[in-house]
Amino acid sequence: MDYHETSSEQGVSPENHASENNNMASLLEQSLGIDFPKRGEIREGVIASINPEQKQILVSVGTKSEGVISGREFEQIPHDELARLEVGQRIPVYVLDPEDQNGNVVLSYTRARDEVAWREVEELLRSKKPVHSKIVGYNKGGLIVPVSGLRGFLPASQVSLSRRAMASGDTPEERWGKMIGQEIDVVVIEVDRERRRLIVSERAASTETRESIKERVIEELQEGQVVTGRVTSLADFGAFVNISGADGLVHLSEISWEKINHPSEVLKVGDEVQVKVISIDREKKRIGLSIRQLQEDPWLQRVSKYKVGQLVEAKITRLTKFGAFAQIEGQEDLEGLIHISELSEKRVEHPKEVLKEGEIVTLRIIRIDPENHRIGLSLRRVDSMAYADIDWSALEEVIEEVDTSSEEDESSSTGESTAA
Repeated sequence: MDYHETSSEQGVSPENHASENNNMASLLEQSLGIDFPKRGEIREGVIASINPEQKQILVSVGTKSEGVISGREFEQIPHDELARLEVGQRIPVYVLDPEDQNGNVVLSYTRARDEVAWREVEELLRSKKPVHSKIVGYNKGGLIVPVSGLRGFLPASQVSLSRRAMASGDTPEERWGKMIGQEIDVVVIEVDRERRRLIVSERAASTETRESIKERVIEELQEGQVVTGRVTSLADFGAFVNISGADGLVHLSEISWEKINHPSEVLKVGDEVQVKVISIDREKKRIGLSIRQLQEDPWLQRVSKYKVGQLVEAKITRLTKFGAFAQIEGQEDLEGLIHISELSEKRVEHPKEVLKEGEIVTLRIIRIDPENHRIGLSLRRVDSMAYADIDWSALEEVIEEVDTSSEEDESSSTGESTAA
C-alpha cells in the first residue's frame, strides 16, 4: 500500500498532509527559536569567516549553521568590494537554496545587492524623488549616472538645458568627456529589470526653465566678454547662437568682414563658434553677439600703408549727387569718397562737371575712419600748400629709393666688370 492509499484510508488527503507539515515546521521554528530561510528571500547576515583560498564566505543568518557563499557566487563579487568585506560586517544575502545536499544554506551576496538596488530604483520610480549622484561615463547617446549601485543611462534629450549648452564638439568625447566627475541630480523615469534597463532624467529633477536660464545668463554676461557657443538656427537677418543655455543673435553684419547675403554662406546649424558679447538688453532680454570682431579686420590691413595727407592714384568708380567714389591704386576692396565740396575750389552742382567714371586721377587722403571703414578723399586739396611738408617728405622718400636703387645697380655692374 503506498502513501496516498494509506493517507486516504486514514482520511488524510495529500493537501492536508502538506499543510500539517508546514504547521509542524512553523511550530518547530517557534519552539526552537529558529527562523528557517526561504528560497528567494533576502536577509541581513553577519560575516562569520572569509576564506579567499577556498573561495568561500560563511554568513550567520539566524539558523543553527552558517550559510555559505562559494564557487561562482564568490567569484562574482568584484575584487575591490571583496577586499572591503570583513568578519563581523553585516551584509545583505539572497537565499538561493534553504538546504543543499550537504545541509548548507546556499547564499548569494551579489544577487542580494542587485535585488535591493532594483527594489530601491523601483521605489524611486514610484516616488519621483530626485537622487544626488555623479557622472561616471558617457556614450554617443548620453551620460552614465549610477543610482543605488546600478548604472543609470541619462539620454542627451534628458540632460538639463544649462548642461546641454556646455556640450560642444563633434564627438561624444568632446561633448561629454569633460563632464565626468561632475555632481548631478536625476529622477528615475524608467525601470526594466528583465532588460536591466534604468533610465534617468536630469530635466525632470531640474526646476530651471528656458526663461530662468536666460535671465541667469544675461545677469552673468558682460559686454566685451568672449564666450563659446553653438549655432542653433539661421535666418535671413543673422544667426542665433546658444551660450550657456541662452540664445543670442549674431546679426548678418556681425558674422564676417566680407559682404555676405545669408548666414549659411559662412555658418551651419551645430557649428561651435567663439563670439563676443557686444550688447545686452536686460529689459527685453536680448543678447547681441559678434563673430567678426574676433577676427582680424582685412580693411585695416589694406589701409595700414596709407596716412592722412598722402597723395594716391585712384580710379573713379561712381558719381552721385553728393560726390564721387574712387578705387585707390587698383585695390578692388579699398574705396574712398570725394565729397562734392572736395572736388573744386569753385561751386560744383554735380560731380560730372569735374570727373567721369573710369577716369584715373591723383587725390589726397584727408580722412581715415577705421571704425566705419571710410576714407575721405579730395581733389581740390591735391595742390594745397597745407600739405607741403607731407609732399616734400614723400618726395624725399622717392628720391632716396631712386638713389638706393642706382647705387645697387652701379655696384652690381662694377662687380660684373671686375669678374670679367
